[in-house]
Amino acid sequence: MSSTALPELPVSGPITSSRVASVDESTLPALDVSNLSKVFPNGRGIHNLSFTVERGEIFGLLGPNGAGKTTTIRTVLDFIRPTAGVARFFGVDAQGRPDVRRRVGFLPGDLTLRNRITGREWLAFQSRLKDSVDWELTNELGERFGADLDEPLRNLSTGNRRKIGLVNAFMHAPDLVILDEPTAGLDPIVRQEFYRLVTETRASGRTVLLSSHVLPEVERVCDRVAIIKAGELAAIEKIADLKSRALRKLEIRFAEQLPEQALRDVEGVRAVEANGSSAHVTVAGSIDPLIKALAQFEITDLISHEPNLEEEFLSFYEEGGNDEQV
Repeated sequence: MSSTALPELPVSGPITSSRVASVDESTLPALDVSNLSKVFPNGRGIHNLSFTVERGEIFGLLGPNGAGKTTTIRTVLDFIRPTAGVARFFGVDAQGRPDVRRRVGFLPGDLTLRNRITGREWLAFQSRLKDSVDWELTNELGERFGADLDEPLRNLSTGNRRKIGLVNAFMHAPDLVILDEPTAGLDPIVRQEFYRLVTETRASGRTVLLSSHVLPEVERVCDRVAIIKAGELAAIEKIADLKSRALRKLEIRFAEQLPEQALRDVEGVRAVEANGSSAHVTVAGSIDPLIKALAQFEITDLISHEPNLEEEFLSFYEEGGNDEQV
């Protein structure tokens, strides 16, 4: 791929009118959503959502397709006007404030780029909408994602267009990056590079909000997650707290045949499948009580699998199902 610098077009200087003069901005969250609703004529939409995304964290919107994640993002960004409530970026109401949104990078879930222009030309056009763009960083991002910036957009596959969309979201080093289903259509190698990038963004003190219906993805990169069910907020959880309640499966082999009841009575043990001198044990939460109980036996092998968050996540959807949203 060519490393020629992208054409630098005139862009506006940093916008300061969006800053809150009477408050130290560094103490304000990157995003504060308060009682936000968007109800469509058919009654679907999002209803009374409230959550805060702190600076320097990766925050996930988690829910199945149709739960209302995209509507939440589009309403927060003022692409569609809310029925009620407010979304504030860095303490400022974003409604009707494009200057505030210049501090935000965005990747839509339905990105469609079918122009005759190249990715490089499209990024140069997009730079006019941002405070400032670091073209060295832009080229570096293109290299990292393997994005072909010199091919006409209409010739690119869906995954390759998405790579260019990711470059656009990060190329001005925004204070907050909002990503709607960011890894859809990406191959596994590019997905790993994306995970590294969002982790680096958090390490730099900046913030990422991403939506996903893929639980392992959210589990891997997010600090906290808002679980959305039928357009409503089911829960806000730290990933660590979800893991502490999640089910862990252990395979244990003993030197002698095990009295099965000795494991069934241990705190946190949900199930035991014993077969002679081996056992498969399912534990909820901490495995410390089980480890202490096992100390009285001679163990020849122990394999612990990662906590399974799937059951914990699905528990939020067990009652009433999930009505399809926008």
